[in-house]
Formats: sequence, C-alpha cells, structure tokens
Amino acid sequence: MIDLPLLITKVEAIARSAGAFLRQEQKNFSQDRVSLKSLNALVSDVDKNTEKQLVRDLRALLPEAGFLTEEGTTRQATSDEYYWVIDPLDGTTNFVHGLPIYSVSIALMHNDEPILGVVYEVGMDECFSAYKDGGATLNGKKITTSSTSNLSEALLATGFPYYDFTGVDGFQETLAYFYPRTRGIRRIGTAAVDLAYTACGRFEAYFEYGLSPWDVAAGILLVREAGGQVCDYQGGNAPIDSKSIIASNNGVFGDVLKVIQSTMGNG
Repeated sequence: MIDLPLLITKVEAIARSAGAFLRQEQKNFSQDRVSLKSLNALVSDVDKNTEKQLVRDLRALLPEAGFLTEEGTTRQATSDEYYWVIDPLDGTTNFVHGLPIYSVSIALMHNDEPILGVVYEVGMDECFSAYKDGGATLNGKKITTSSTSNLSEALLATGFPYYDFTGVDGFQETLAYFYPRTRGIRRIGTAAVDLAYTACGRFEAYFEYGLSPWDVAAGILLVREAGGQVCDYQGGNAPIDSKSIIASNNGVFGDVLKVIQSTMGNG
C-alpha cells in the first residue's frame, strides 16, 4: 500500500523544483520558442523540458506507475492501476506573455480516481496539496472552501473557450446571468489554479468546459478534500476525462449547478 502522507511531501518537492525551473526560464523567454499545437493552444520547449523533468523524478519515486501527460513526452499509460497525470505548465499563454500566474499540476490516480494532488502556483510560491481522506493544505497549512452561502456574495471563476466554441452561446448566457448576481467573475488562465483557489476559499465556485484530464485531475481532489463539491455540467461525478466541470463550496453549489444546467446543461 502506498504511504500517501510520505509520498505527498516528495511530490511537493518535485513540483517546487519544476516551478523553480519555470521561474528561471521565464526571465529570458522569447516568443520564437513558441509553437501552436492547435488553435490557440501554445506550447514551447519549456513545457516539454519541464515535463521530462517531472516524468524522470516521478518515475524514480514510484516506478510501477504509468503516465498521462499533456505534452506526450513519455508513453501514455492509463491502463495501469496507478498512473500520474501531469501538466508541466498550466497557463502556458500567461507564461509566454510574461504574466505571473501559471502552475505545475501533478495527480496520482488509482483505478482512475485521484488519490493525491499537488498544484504549485509558481508566481506566488504557493503549493496546494491533498491526498485522499487527508484534507487539503496550502504551504503546509490546512485549507477549506469558503462558508459563503449567498450567490450575491460569491466570487466566481471561469475559463474562456479557446478552441471549442460549440457551447459559446450558452456560456455567454451563463455569464450574463451571473454578472449582476455575484461579486464578479474572474478568468486567470489556469484551470489548476482556479480549482486550487476554490479549494482555499478565494473563489466560491469555478466552471469551465473544453478541458483535458491534466487540467483538472489534481484540482478535483483539492476541492473535494477541502470540503467542496465537484461535478460536470450534467451533475455527474466529474471524472477527469469529463469535458466540463463545476467546482464549488457547499453554500452556492446548488445555485451554480442550477444556472449552468439551464444554460449549458448539454455541454
């Protein structure tokens, strides 16, 4: 049996090491290192090199585990009992434009369920961590979702679609509903951090569609272990390969889910 409390401290160190590499690389980064994977999906040699570093260090930590990685620098193996889900640089667009909010996201899956998650937000040197039934922490201190129960007092987060525009009409309707009924909506450009900020109570809720497993695997566990709820737009359990997500504290979860199901329930 894997000792999750012991393992998570080592994964935190690996995430911080990768973050230090990213921080140094951003200082001298140039646009000629950027290429397109698909519409508006940027990638650079930094993403790939960071991923290789993470794979190397995590493989040494748990040799029996497979990998599911954003940049595909190693054999993808989700059929293993244990496998890592890695985003070496969540917030690549922020990174290449010199913005300070971007993250390293690492999750360990057991039979397709996240049992350990680390999101390291590089700019503010904040390491969010959780393991199954062990609660969630920020830089070693326990965190919980907010206690806000009124939508009018809630700050929400979302992500704008950048390649899948099939749900854009419903998305705009959702935003139009929330604008006058909340304290605002933020779009910071990294799903992993949106989820981490929801876990620690900075956001009351976060919603987005068109995501990939590496965007959300660690963050889903963070929110749940911090006492929040996570589902997809249909109200389902939100497996990591779901294309939509709602993460929220308990107080406004029902309100947010009801709105999104009425505007984007088929998303």
